[in-house]
Amino acid sequence: MGKPTGFMEFQRKTVGYRPVLERIGDYGEIFSAPQEELLRIQGARCMDCGVPFCQSDSGCPIDNLIPEWNDLVYQGRWREALDRLHRTNNFPEFTGRTCPAPCEGACVLGITDPAVTIKNIENAIIDRGFAEGWITPRLPAQRTGKRVVIVGSGPSGLAAADQLNRAGHEVTVYERADRIGGLLMYGIPNMKLDKQVVQRRLDLMAAEGVRFVTNADVGRTVDAKQLMADNDALLLATGATKPRDLPIPGRDLKGIHYAMQFLTANTKSLLDSGLTNGDFISARDKDVIVIGGGDTGTDCIGTSIRHGCRGLVNFELLPQPPRERAADNPWPQWPKILRSDYGHEEIAAKFGQDPRTYAILSKEFLGDDKGHVRGIRTVHVEWKVVDGKFKMDEVPGSEQEWKANLVLLAMGFLGPEHYLAESLGVAVDPRTNYQAEHGRFTTSLPGVFAAGDCRRGQSLVVWAINEGRGAARAVDEFLMGHSSLPAPGTSQGAAIG
Repeated sequence: MGKPTGFMEFQRKTVGYRPVLERIGDYGEIFSAPQEELLRIQGARCMDCGVPFCQSDSGCPIDNLIPEWNDLVYQGRWREALDRLHRTNNFPEFTGRTCPAPCEGACVLGITDPAVTIKNIENAIIDRGFAEGWITPRLPAQRTGKRVVIVGSGPSGLAAADQLNRAGHEVTVYERADRIGGLLMYGIPNMKLDKQVVQRRLDLMAAEGVRFVTNADVGRTVDAKQLMADNDALLLATGATKPRDLPIPGRDLKGIHYAMQFLTANTKSLLDSGLTNGDFISARDKDVIVIGGGDTGTDCIGTSIRHGCRGLVNFELLPQPPRERAADNPWPQWPKILRSDYGHEEIAAKFGQDPRTYAILSKEFLGDDKGHVRGIRTVHVEWKVVDGKFKMDEVPGSEQEWKANLVLLAMGFLGPEHYLAESLGVAVDPRTNYQAEHGRFTTSLPGVFAAGDCRRGQSLVVWAINEGRGAARAVDEFLMGHSSLPAPGTSQGAAIG
């Protein structure tokens, strides 16, 4: 694939972000415009590896045909590359911007050299497809007369809706928020995923026949059982929206918020008024502590610096990862190495140092005489392996107090809220997710299916798309007795943009 000797001739070079001091002054996307020649050269690095682990179980969860579209980009055949990309991925513009790229972690070239810049190439293909007008509404050849309701409009629900609509079913998506998109709209900040990019895809889906209903909280303001009665199948794709709390002394102090409260309010205010209505949690002139790493923590960091925070520290409970793969983390596993994301780079550029502090445990929130948080008392911890399990011990004498008047909890999610499952009588598993087997996606109720984070637990956007596509096939088989939709990991019969 690509140029046979390209991986030996060309070095990895990514499409960079916009300059730090420029991008922190706005909420525009952090990405710079890619140059076609750069992308062609990077496509040339895709080697004829024989077994492309990038699209294996260790790499891309939707088995994107990565070597094929890398080669097509190298040859300048962008329109064909777009067709290959859409065969397995309904929303490359979402994964190309937000996915951590497990495909690159599994790239065969990565055994000895930096991996191919797969994510950059993917994003450039889809953006060019829209820019060139290659992506237009495509209506189903015929309708089946079957009606499907999907609850939740995140990446899993939207992928399922797209597939089921293409199979000819009448699809309606219910969303409890005031805008469609779920995590894509309100969970991921605009600078990482511009909401016009999301709306562009939603407009396309609507033109193709998918119906969207907002401000519809199924299980509360909308009768879930009535939806079951009025439709032929029901798919739950509500996401994992119950945040992990930090129940230590002082938790009831003012100024302590879940990350999604902070991020959602900011994006809604940005879209509603350009932040002029003030209806968001502001970090301006505040000392901010973000507890928890990962993408959500980074997004809190990036949003806080754009507000104009006075300072920011990021607590991570685990120890600092190594800069290179450890011996127990071999290829093609996801490399558990130290990475600096956009938010870390921005804080370092503004304040002179990386915001992360590792192996630190929060013990108590400290308050002032007005009931507002003023700081956190912590202790450092040491990690060790005992009987094959990680165990932490507090380090004596390492207690410390940190100043903070805004604390953001970004420690992940425990699963879906249960009011919808309770209203329907759907069983949950020991992890509190909706009980449904991957591949079948059927819940304890006939005709009711579950997919995405509400079924598998908190995961990646690309895994949500995998689940949505798989659930769509299961629903189609339930309705029709067979399905022409592809099983996850195959490209035959998949959606084409």
